[in-house]
Amino acid sequence: MTEPAAAAPEDDETPNERETGSVELLWDLVFVFAVTQVTTLFAADPSWKRFGQSMIVLALIWWAWSAFVWATDALEPESLSLRRQLLIATVLIFVAGLSLPHAFGDEVWPFAIAYVLVRFIHLWMYADASRGGTAARPAILGFAISVGAGMLLLLVGAALGGVGQVVLWLAALAIDYGGPGWLTRARLRGLQRVAVAHFADRYGDFIIICLGESIVAIGVGVSERGHALSAALVVIATLGVLIALAMWWTYFDAIAARAQERLRGHVDPVLAASDAYSYLHLIIVAGIIIFAGAIKVVVHNRLGQPMPAAGRLAFDGGIATYLIGVAVFRLRLLGEHSPARLTTAAVLAASAILGGDLPAWLITASATAVMLALCAVEFSARRRQTASAVRGAPAQT
Repeated sequence: MTEPAAAAPEDDETPNERETGSVELLWDLVFVFAVTQVTTLFAADPSWKRFGQSMIVLALIWWAWSAFVWATDALEPESLSLRRQLLIATVLIFVAGLSLPHAFGDEVWPFAIAYVLVRFIHLWMYADASRGGTAARPAILGFAISVGAGMLLLLVGAALGGVGQVVLWLAALAIDYGGPGWLTRARLRGLQRVAVAHFADRYGDFIIICLGESIVAIGVGVSERGHALSAALVVIATLGVLIALAMWWTYFDAIAARAQERLRGHVDPVLAASDAYSYLHLIIVAGIIIFAGAIKVVVHNRLGQPMPAAGRLAFDGGIATYLIGVAVFRLRLLGEHSPARLTTAAVLAASAILGGDLPAWLITASATAVMLALCAVEFSARRRQTASAVRGAPAQT
């Protein structure tokens, strides 16, 4: 029998509008560093093994950040308690970021301990929210169990190292992600009221942070070459920036604002926000970070040589993953299909699989052309959508 959903905390005022606090922005800046370290981890050795490790730590970092978005959404933005907890967590996530490139080596313990402490500070924040009446205690207790179990596996995996570490960290992720997603979904519905503008803006900000990291990765890759800046290198770097701008366009031009409005009027806002933002945005972020690591490899190495298989898959596959994430996010929250985005993702996936003999510069140029074509199609579709809105037949891209 399905357990009745816990009632959402009552409040006379609907907390749908509030600004992001300054301490939250500071917290985000530290995550910029942690995300940068994920890119560094993969770019240093674009192999399948390193790719898998990068995705594990990215999933850990993402879930910590997302968990804090939910907790801060339930608290006063400039309260003394929130500032204290976020500032402590900021220091800890910085330590985790410092040790992240060697989280599967000799710096596993600084990463694991700092990360576990960050996750328990998140529970501390929710305890404060529960005492203040802005979050439901049954829902918090439900996923607190899964957080505790996941963090225990994380620590045991750190002690084992090697294959045992990978297996237990994957299990920790499954339990941690599964807690609010499946194990306590009925209780999750009544967790809290969603401050929609604050909540959606926080995720949009993180997307911008990650896209900015991809541009930073291009600059770092160029600077690390140790050679004079050539015309070819300038062109390739510019193409990489154009891809990042096209990725920005596909999220922010036609989806972000409408998704926020849809969430504001949603009949089940907590579950919709959990699915569309906490879970599906991981796919979007993963695609950007994979691409960022790959483009750094492209500009750092010889442009006329074929890319290694893992690097090629990361480059085209990262962009494709991003587009798939955006398409699924749009479907979940807006109920709209994205044939142009999915077609573009398929073309990029085919390039990743079949382009083994192609030089890096040609793969970069073709990916840029495909993404700019997608933007042109979307721009045209937006114009058609505006013209046909009165007929109730919006164009889909």
